[in-house]
Amino acid sequence: MDIDDAHIGRRVREIRTWRKMSQEATAELAGMTGAYLSMIERGVRPVTRRSTLESLADALRVAPSELTGQPYVTNDPLTSEIHAALSGVESALEVYELGVDPGVKPRPWSELSSAVQHLTGTLRGDANYAEQGAVLPDLLGELHTAYVHDPQHRREVLIALVYSYRTAASVCKNLGVRGLPLLAARAAQRCTEELGDPEWLGYAAYLRGIMGGPQSRSHQYTLSVRAIDGLTASMSGSSVLQVAGTLHLNAALAAAVQRDADQAHEHLNEAARLADELPPHHSNFAGLYFGHDNVALWMVSLGTELGEGPKVAELARNGRPEVIPLRSWQATYFADLGRALATDRKTRDVGLRQILKAESIAPQWTRNNPLVRETVLDLLAAARRDAGGRDLRGLAHRMGVAPTG
Repeated sequence: MDIDDAHIGRRVREIRTWRKMSQEATAELAGMTGAYLSMIERGVRPVTRRSTLESLADALRVAPSELTGQPYVTNDPLTSEIHAALSGVESALEVYELGVDPGVKPRPWSELSSAVQHLTGTLRGDANYAEQGAVLPDLLGELHTAYVHDPQHRREVLIALVYSYRTAASVCKNLGVRGLPLLAARAAQRCTEELGDPEWLGYAAYLRGIMGGPQSRSHQYTLSVRAIDGLTASMSGSSVLQVAGTLHLNAALAAAVQRDADQAHEHLNEAARLADELPPHHSNFAGLYFGHDNVALWMVSLGTELGEGPKVAELARNGRPEVIPLRSWQATYFADLGRALATDRKTRDVGLRQILKAESIAPQWTRNNPLVRETVLDLLAAARRDAGGRDLRGLAHRMGVAPTG
């Protein structure tokens, strides 16, 4: 795909024309000037913030993925394997139901438990979507059978199902597949309702919020705040503090996308306060990795979303992404920092280096992220007159975008 056809603005123009909406009316609905929308449609200004993308999608009455063009066909040799695996994940999400025997013969619990740990630890940690997608369908079937026939391990099976559904939701969301992330999150919620513990119910609210995504930021915010209020009565213990803190981070993101910087910072500060209350050595509840290092990563993401540009580099000074053993989270940190730096001509090269670092850490995540992709397209457009740019052009090629000029 040529870069002139790949940028989000081209699809904005196409859908706006199809809707027979004027540029001025669309811009007003999206909360921007007609001149700015014109630059977006011509590819002069990239859409690199969630708030802009989602405002345009709301104005045009489409899903954000209609504007991003996801899921992408990249030049990554694993792409076909990833999307083939997603077919099995989709079937599993549609067919399996808690308490209904799917007729799958499960492995002994010790082996099944190890398989879940491999999925949610090693494969999730490596951001290996192809292998996660290949493992998930059969594993979900085995776990549902075990839930029905292995009462001795029923609670452990429920927790394993929550972890597996979370993984399924993350894979589908990061590859831009509509509908499935929320379907997986709701299946996880059903399992947490059986567990009945406040921290697991709060975790389900977090998962529903973060996977519900672009078309319901106000709902995401409401879910998070409501869940925080529900945890207030039992705000003690490491696991509850971790869930409450994560919910505050989720609420901060929802507020930032809705362009409410004050509210975003309020929730971010509350998350930092809860991180202070955690004991020095605490177990990592539900793979949330909540603590000061996690909050520092979110500061970079929120600063990028709020349009703070190169100032985000100051926020990144205390970041330690390497201490969180999830490659997708580490890549998010460097990609967000790179996107922020790429907004200024003086720091574009540094921004590109950060994005390339993100790709080296988690290539499948980076190449399929629409905001990173739009940033790369903008950098390509700016570099058309340059003789160099080999690294940039190589990255664009791996994303499935053919540089021109």
